[in-house]
Amino acid sequence: MTGLTQHLLARIEAHGPMTVADFMTEALLHPTLGYYTTRDPLGAAGDFTTAPEISQMFGELIGLALAQTWLDQGAPAPFTLAELGPGRGTLMADILRATRAVPGFHAAAELHLVEASPTLRRKQRDTIAADMTHHDTIDTVPQQPLFLVANEFFDALPIRQFQRGPTGWHERLIAMRDGALSFAFGPELPQPQLEHRLSDTTQDMIVETCAPALGVASEIGARLRDHGGAALIIDYGDWRSKGDTLQALKNHTFVAPLEAPGESDLTAHVDFEALAQAAPCAHAKLTPQGVFLEHLGITPRAQSLATRLTGAALESHIAAHRRLTHPEEMGNLFKVLALFPKTCTPPPGCLT
Repeated sequence: MTGLTQHLLARIEAHGPMTVADFMTEALLHPTLGYYTTRDPLGAAGDFTTAPEISQMFGELIGLALAQTWLDQGAPAPFTLAELGPGRGTLMADILRATRAVPGFHAAAELHLVEASPTLRRKQRDTIAADMTHHDTIDTVPQQPLFLVANEFFDALPIRQFQRGPTGWHERLIAMRDGALSFAFGPELPQPQLEHRLSDTTQDMIVETCAPALGVASEIGARLRDHGGAALIIDYGDWRSKGDTLQALKNHTFVAPLEAPGESDLTAHVDFEALAQAAPCAHAKLTPQGVFLEHLGITPRAQSLATRLTGAALESHIAAHRRLTHPEEMGNLFKVLALFPKTCTPPPGCLT
């Protein structure tokens, strides 16, 4: 039993069952026992690997797409170059390296990173060779043109789960049974925010909502409306959430979500439709990650890099290209949601 499990059981015993959102918040961000606040979760020694860690090509192409969008919007200066949940800083380091030759881009850019983990903030300072400002939330990022990337950020925001009943919805909760954490369901109640889901669900189906994600998307949309810019949100999920997608990873292996809170990563699929609707002042384009990267030229870039490689390094490079783009790997599961002002053209790589 983890230390956080004991803490959660004591909380449930004192106050009753908790929502899935409260459970995720405690499991990921508890000040002394939370997953993100106590470790570096990335890479072979961690629990999962993200696209920037798979290949430099990912960050390079994202960076060039943002830089071209900046040029298309008249090269505003100064502007905010921001990342939500930057991990070790690998993606931003690749973005900065790839855009070094874009005239005026670095001179105009002010780097702002939204990161809750003290451990990862230290990693980012070591990885990114640039001045930066860290923020706990996007709210304190400066009000000016915003060019933002968020890779696997929204999937870790706390969700609530609801199971459809005959006349309402039962919220899925975390309770205590026989001295252990256990899933349970609350009473059937009306949920006005889920009225639009009655047309595409049947009884006993689960629907997920994520209020924090909507708040962040709304803030991004308002900034793009007021100041210009663009946001590239890369994550796994689909246009509309359906079913139970809560999952936990430990040592690169799926485990039960309640098995090791505080010692495993918790995520859920992103509802991209909900993000787009939360930012009505911005235009939205959703593109599968593989298609997006191919439109940006990942295959010619991969071929160019391959000319310098042999043996195991070449095999690893080929595997990385496949993992990022192939429909049976990350190519279709992961999507790119581009948000941009309604008066502007979409960033390069997006489906038209």
